[in-house]
Amino acid sequence: MLGGVGALVVGWSVLPARQRLLPETPLADSPGQPAFNGWVRIGADDTVTVVMSRSEMGQGVYTALSMVLADELDAHRDQVRTEQAPIDRIYNNLAVAVDGLPFHPDSQTSLKHAAQHLTAKTMREIGLMMTGGSSSIKDLWLPMRQAGASARAMLVEAAASQWQVPAEQIQVKEGVLSHPSGKSARFGELAALAAQQARPGNPKLKTAEQFTLIGQSVARIEGTSKVDGSALFGIDARPPGLLYAVVGMNPEVGGTFQIFDETQIKPIPGVTRIVTLPELYGSTTGIAVVAKSSYLSMKVLRQLAVEWCPGKANNLSDSHIRNAMDIALESNNGFTYFSNGDADQALTASASLVKADYSVPYLAHAPMEPPNCTVWFKEGRAEVWAATQIPDLARHVVAQVLGIADDKVQLHLMLIGSSFGRRLEMDFIAQAAFIAKACEGTPVQALWDRSQDLQHDFYRPACVSRFTAGLDDKGHLKAWKNASASQAVLPQVLGRLLGLPSAGPDKTTAEGAYDQPYEWPNASVTHSAIDLPVPVGFWRSVGHSHQAFFKESFIDEVAHAAKQDPLAFRLSLLQKHPRHARVLQLAADKSGWKTTSYKHADGSLRAMGMALHESFGSIVAQVAEVSVKDGKPQVHKVWCAIDCGTAVNPDLIAQQMEGAVAFGLSAALYGQINLDKGRVQQSNFHNYPVLRLPQMPVVETFIVASDAHPQGVGEPGTPPIAPAVANALYILSGQRLRSLPLTLAAAQS
Repeated sequence: MLGGVGALVVGWSVLPARQRLLPETPLADSPGQPAFNGWVRIGADDTVTVVMSRSEMGQGVYTALSMVLADELDAHRDQVRTEQAPIDRIYNNLAVAVDGLPFHPDSQTSLKHAAQHLTAKTMREIGLMMTGGSSSIKDLWLPMRQAGASARAMLVEAAASQWQVPAEQIQVKEGVLSHPSGKSARFGELAALAAQQARPGNPKLKTAEQFTLIGQSVARIEGTSKVDGSALFGIDARPPGLLYAVVGMNPEVGGTFQIFDETQIKPIPGVTRIVTLPELYGSTTGIAVVAKSSYLSMKVLRQLAVEWCPGKANNLSDSHIRNAMDIALESNNGFTYFSNGDADQALTASASLVKADYSVPYLAHAPMEPPNCTVWFKEGRAEVWAATQIPDLARHVVAQVLGIADDKVQLHLMLIGSSFGRRLEMDFIAQAAFIAKACEGTPVQALWDRSQDLQHDFYRPACVSRFTAGLDDKGHLKAWKNASASQAVLPQVLGRLLGLPSAGPDKTTAEGAYDQPYEWPNASVTHSAIDLPVPVGFWRSVGHSHQAFFKESFIDEVAHAAKQDPLAFRLSLLQKHPRHARVLQLAADKSGWKTTSYKHADGSLRAMGMALHESFGSIVAQVAEVSVKDGKPQVHKVWCAIDCGTAVNPDLIAQQMEGAVAFGLSAALYGQINLDKGRVQQSNFHNYPVLRLPQMPVVETFIVASDAHPQGVGEPGTPPIAPAVANALYILSGQRLRSLPLTLAAAQS
């Protein structure tokens, strides 16, 4: 019996993943809008409606995915509209889980390919409709193309049967089908008949040379609505009779409250009730004031005298956190993510050694739109308006809190006013459902103010890293040893969101340290995961965000110790990685790379720093031009080169690089979350500053032409900017800054 089960499991594992064209429940036809598959409808009015299974949070995914489908369909770009996908397994994100496997990009072993195949198959069945990990285009590149090509073939068959001509003689261009005889028809005229045609089993896809939309800088599909104010974000939900519930939580991380009796509060006009909130999906306990306006709710909340009790992080401060990481680093027993040759022996035999320790603090996400969610619970059903990166999980969480079945929850996926990973979490959604249950029959919008957002986030982990490099007497790198220590994100996320234990090492702790292209002759890269009662989560580019700072700063340090040009030194370690070398050289060429400081036309003394980093499948090199004014770094210009495979929309890529630079600079120059006795000290942008418009450098983006499978874009631009700036500051000041935020020891001019 067991042998039979094992054979079935093995047999299932080697089969290809199930199709991703048709949902389990067929997409319902809308009036005059028949569905051709699970991804596209074509209307009698010629509109092409693309079904979106990913969240739009400013990255342009609606536009890019629509372009991919419309290109294979041969639709005109002005025909395209979007609608939210229903909850279905064909919309699960396979790529994000496959990318999470701890393999080196250079690895081509059968184990890696088998693990990727099995992971993709599993995620097809039990995964999530997640937007994250810079995976949307990568994951849906083929499904969207196949959906468009399939619908196109069905339109052609409909025209061929109606005109009584061979299908291969029909041409399709910009929403019109035509035949050499002069017959022609718009999509809308054939849609009803075409939707009845047999779906092709394996529709023929275009070659890269045949693309008409892919590769073009098409305007954002939701751009106009954001300009004229008609775009609806999560916080814009306004069902009739809406009440507002502003949430206030224990200022101590993981803290609780003493028994709170809301009957002691005198009746206040406009306030309907006060709800005490338990811990929900990682949240800290709190109180919500439900009122007829958000202003009144916030005002009353701030007037409440609540005696909070200490919690999990009681007496935890920055010094304790740093001490825990240092102890883990000293133990030297971390998990080995990468090993090549014998690093210890090579270090012993080296002519000279370069050693350095680096560190970064906790960071908050601080998205423009703070956490919010609207829930209307009545008659055993719920309607939800949420800006979330995981709509199917959000629906499930609401159902669990309300004690109803998932299919009793209707979720409206709203536009997201930025996220950076924060809306992968379910705490604010669970709170909204809990409050709605207490206010059954009336819609309620749960809101956090900025202080709650900063003090109750799931932070980018603080991390320390130790390097030792060995050089021979000619300045050639002989050994590279790196050990780091921090909390691990994945175990916390799996536990609080899914109630699952983490199996195996968490790749995100060491990504950016071990999975890079440099050809270290002898190397060891390890990481020690520590356990602290500080909530951590996925932050834009995750482990790459700090490991790139460590690695690219130290490799620059080694280059200077070897008395070599940092560009030439990096290129010497990329002999077998021509793509990476090409990206790095492109950034250097476009910037007019200089190895020494120089006077700018405005009289300021400037210098350049560079960094190269691979993340989410894309290779990015950046050169930053920096000066120092009144002792503070000023970043003037950034040259950014990227190889992300096929560039679906070059403008969107450039926009993402600009946004990633701004986000990364905020962290590099200002960002830090400090804890004192379990309490986060930052409360708003006055003490958690972000880059302002006058401080934004000019960013020029150069895309390497490619017809390879598209890779990530939303996050890869963030990791290189901090080390590029730090490396430039070393040229200017002689100070090697090994911690973030970048702070010079003395004023430089």
